[in-house]
Formats: sequence, structure tokens, C-alpha cells
Amino acid sequence: MPTKNARAYSIALILADFIILVLAFSLAYVIRTQLDDRPLIATVYASEFLLSALLIAPLWQIVFWFLGLYRSSIYARRMAEIGRLFVGAFIGILLVIGYAFVTGEPIFPARLVAVYAFVGAFISLVLGREIMRQIRTALFRANIGINRVMIIGSSGAIKDIATNLDDTKRSGFQVVALACPSKLVPKRFEGMHFTDLERALSTIKEARIDTIIQTDLYNSADRNQRILGMAQKHHIHYSFIPGEAEFYSGKNTVDIFLGYPIINVHQTPLTGWGEVVKRIFDVAATTLILLILSPLLLLVLLLQKIFNPGPAFYVSKRLTRYSKPIGVYKFRSMNARYGKRDAAEEFRSMGREDLAKEYEKYRKVKNDPRITRFGRFLRDTSIDELPQLFNVLRGDLSLVGPRPILPQELPLYKGRGALLHSVKSGVTGLWQVSGRSELAFEQRVELELYYAQNWSFWLDIKILFKTIPAVLFKKGAR
Repeated sequence: MPTKNARAYSIALILADFIILVLAFSLAYVIRTQLDDRPLIATVYASEFLLSALLIAPLWQIVFWFLGLYRSSIYARRMAEIGRLFVGAFIGILLVIGYAFVTGEPIFPARLVAVYAFVGAFISLVLGREIMRQIRTALFRANIGINRVMIIGSSGAIKDIATNLDDTKRSGFQVVALACPSKLVPKRFEGMHFTDLERALSTIKEARIDTIIQTDLYNSADRNQRILGMAQKHHIHYSFIPGEAEFYSGKNTVDIFLGYPIINVHQTPLTGWGEVVKRIFDVAATTLILLILSPLLLLVLLLQKIFNPGPAFYVSKRLTRYSKPIGVYKFRSMNARYGKRDAAEEFRSMGREDLAKEYEKYRKVKNDPRITRFGRFLRDTSIDELPQLFNVLRGDLSLVGPRPILPQELPLYKGRGALLHSVKSGVTGLWQVSGRSELAFEQRVELELYYAQNWSFWLDIKILFKTIPAVLFKKGAR
């Protein structure tokens, strides 16, 4: 939500980034020319290089701007910010090197200066952003730069928004007034509460409100206009948040239709070029991973024949995008006579009602008697999942996405299966890096639906990086 304080912070980031970039380039020059005795490839005087740094820094910042690094939606998310800083710094140094190559004008006195500048700039930018974040938090704690918010509406979104904005030192927002039915007021809310809209609007100046958030429209157009008019009269920020989640999740675009603004709501932002980029990344990354892991795959095949006689692979019938049935490849971890029926049925046929109930709650069990000793090793290390990489190459799965579900699980999603299957299922996903089998089924559903509605390339990268420690430390594995 853009506010005057968010704009001030963005300006502070622009100034800080400029200073950091100039200092990083200058330090790279000093390290190579003053602390390294090896000959230089070109004579570039310190004054010339400093001038170049002063010109290069704004160009890098233009790249940062295109990557959204000065938007509150990005700098509020640490991992997304770090990823984009790396990409921005990499693109920036490539542009500088490309310019020097095309024009033939030496910018760096030695090739290592470019390397030092890239590494130094990236590390310094990350540290600088963290310092800026801590300064902003300290200011929030001192009640400096806080946005005082009034929330108006009658939908359940009010309680959720008020609760999430409660941590003022992190959000920078303080909810000081609610104009809503009493049942929607959070239990620990300490601000003012109004059931009468007119009375609430009359306190805007007295309560020093900076922002009005309206969560749903009243039946009266005059009433809605009154709220917007009061925000305009007092020159404060006004935001409208639809109370129904479907209207602000996924990918939404605003257009003009017959002279009226129209909001086009898509199930997921994974459309258009995003889908193309994701597929290209899947194929390239999976090919590289398979090449690296090919010796391991061959070794597992051999060990399967020795310790787990029978078929090396198990093909599980699952559903992926648009509820399309696919066969998901896995290294077989169960005894060959199992896995042909629903797990709950097999447990009941074994006289294990306790395991059947555990499976129906988590869709996994902690100690599955159907699994062989070698199969347990494969599951604990997640090696049994590796053949799914071939599903990725075939286009059945993506590297990252919701878990490919069993056909009999679809009714458990209670009508939300269509939203879940608006994107391709994945080898890893948000639920795997958030607790895996330790999460109840409903919690996993919520995480997977969140992914479908809030996909971004950076979210995929974040999940892939988090998958590594989740697998190594066997977080929630069953």
C-alpha cells in the first residue's frame, strides 16, 4: 500500500544505493591497483574511474527500478529483495562490460576490478538494505513515520487486516480506529471502535488519521462517496480492499470497458510470459540436475536390485494441472505387493485402524509397515522422489508447484481443486519447505492454494533454495 512514508523510504533507498555503489566501485579500484602488484591491462586514473562510477551507479539503479527494488512490495520481503539485488548487480556489470567492449573505451584498469565491483556491490547492497531496514524499525518503535489507519467495512477481512497490521514496528501501520460491526473487532484491539460511520468520519482530524482502508462497498453510493470524499478533503490516503479473497489474489488487470474501469480476475498470475519463463527454467535446470545426479541414479538402481527385489520404479497415478491424470515416477520404497489400493484400505486390511486414521488426517503416516528397510532410507533422504525429474522434462510436472494429488483426494479439497490445478503440480513446493508431513492436510491445502494464487518466479527460486536444507535435515519427512 503506497503511502507518503513508503515513498520517503524509497527515496532514502535510492540515495543509499547510489552511495554504496560508488563506494563499492571505488574500493574495487583501490584493491586491484594499490594492493595488487600485477600489471594492469589499461591505464585508468583514479579521477577518471570515479567519474565513471558516478555515471554507472544511476544506470544500475535504473535496472533496480525495473526489477521493483524501490517498491514496498519487494523491499518488505527480504529473500525476494536479495534475489533481485543479485540479478540487478549481475545485469548491471554485464551492461558496463558490454559498453566497454562495444566502444573500445577502457572503463576498468583490470578485469578483476569488474569482478570485485560486482561482488562488493552485491554484498554491500544487501548489508546496506539490512541497515536501512533496522533504522526504519527503530524509527517505527519511536513512533516516527507511523501511518495511522482507520479501517471501514463489514466483511471478515477487517479482523484479518487489523490483526496483521498490529505489529507496528514491522508494518509501519497503526490501526487506531475501526468502523465496523462489534463482532469483527479483534480481541486485543486497543483503538477506537465505531458502529456509526458518520461518527467515525468526524474523528479523522482529531485522531490524526493518515490512511483509510475500506474493505467492502455499502449499498448506498452516497455513503461510499462520502468516505472517499472525506479522504480527499483531509488529503489522506485511501485504499479499497475487496473483502472476498478471490478479488485480490491471482493476477488482476484493470482495463476500460464501455467507459467503465473493469477488473479482470485470473485464478493465478502464472500466465503469459511467466508460464513460458517457468517452463524454460524447468527444462534447463532439470537437465543440469539430471546430468549431475546421473551417477547417483545409476547407483540407486543397482542397490534396488540388491536390497529391494522387484520393479525399480513405482508409477503413482496422480493429478496435475487442470486435474489431468498423469503417472508420477518414483523409486519403489514399498514391498512390491503394496501400493495398488488406497493406503487407508491397505492399512485396514492389515488390521491397522490407527494407521488408517493417521493417513486420513495427514495423507501420510509416520511408521508405514509397507515400506522396506532400503525404501525407508530412500524416503528419509527423499531420493525416492528423484525420478520425478523425468516427469518435469515430459511436461507433466514443474520443479516447483503444489503436490500432485491422488484422484481420490480431489473431493477433500471441497471445491477448491480447480484453483489448486490452475498451475502445474511440482516436485517440491511451499508445503514441503514449511513442515511437510508435520502439517495437517488442511494446512497443506492452504499453503498450496496460496502458491497458486501468489506465484512469482522469485517465489519459485526461494522455495528451491529452501528445499535443500529441508531435505538435508529431513524436516517433516515421512
